Amino acid sequence: MKTIVQPSLFPKDKKAISDRLSESADIVFAQGDSRDVLAQCPDGFATLIITSPPYNIGKEYETQTKLDHYLNQLHPILKELVRVLSPKGSLCWQVGNYVENSEVFPLDIYFYPIFKQMGLQLRNRIIWTFEHGLHCSVRFSGRYETLLWFTKSEDYTFNLDAIRVPSKYPGKTNFRPGPKYGLPSGNPLGKNPSDIWKFMAKEWESGLWNIPNVKANHLEKTIHPCQFPIELVERCVLSMTCEGDWVLDPFSGVGSSMLAAVRHHRRAMGCEREKIYIEEAKRRMDLLFTGQLPYRPLGKPVYQPTGKEKVSQVPIQWLEDKKAL
Repeated sequence: MKTIVQPSLFPKDKKAISDRLSESADIVFAQGDSRDVLAQCPDGFATLIITSPPYNIGKEYETQTKLDHYLNQLHPILKELVRVLSPKGSLCWQVGNYVENSEVFPLDIYFYPIFKQMGLQLRNRIIWTFEHGLHCSVRFSGRYETLLWFTKSEDYTFNLDAIRVPSKYPGKTNFRPGPKYGLPSGNPLGKNPSDIWKFMAKEWESGLWNIPNVKANHLEKTIHPCQFPIELVERCVLSMTCEGDWVLDPFSGVGSSMLAAVRHHRRAMGCEREKIYIEEAKRRMDLLFTGQLPYRPLGKPVYQPTGKEKVSQVPIQWLEDKKAL
């Protein structure tokens, strides 16, 4: 697949890269357990915390445990996250489902009361939908995950203009009698994308974040078995932070959240236990600085087959099998 070359953002030597948080650091790759790393961080330093925690679904980098034990294991880390979150900050917690004996337990339902008890306030419950994934035989195949957006207070950063989307009817005018009668009724910068988005230029109006998940043929695919698409993070970075703010991912994997932050001139910190993922995140950051990072641009339409591709055509064997039925 062709690599999309991005312009070099800035010379690497102008960014202070470190393995621990400090006033002089711009990018932090912290190797170790999140709880231990966060315990060394000051209160309220992060304007945005965005992550996808281990899902407890038996992937190669996690040990499957019972749901209650899984939640209890994460609880001390959640307390640290709330502590290091800025009073005006946001926490975006992206999760899927825990599945046991084909029964589905939506993880966002279990995490919501935990964060609520810690004093956070839910602003939106955002659905991320994708078209490909594991196929199920005893229930419908799952094609969405959930992102919970919490704030620490009622006074929080939210840059609406940075994330407006094109209006469906930009020529619509005010129809009520008054001084604005006949004038455009919308905002020239576009409209509020609502709480359920679709990251596609011609399809934002349908109300879903339709972002391809990072599978084998995805432009951003790395050695990690379950990684964030960069564009999933970008809208949160643009709307919930300002340039120079800290963006923290306590389960950073191969650094997708950090890349999204640095692309938009924020400071980034990631915590990751596995050295191999830290090294891959650093490699990707190097590619970002030189403009060579394989990257799916924000808002790029999801590919739709034309019917001419061999893989999108009905196999002849299927047609023959149907006739035989």
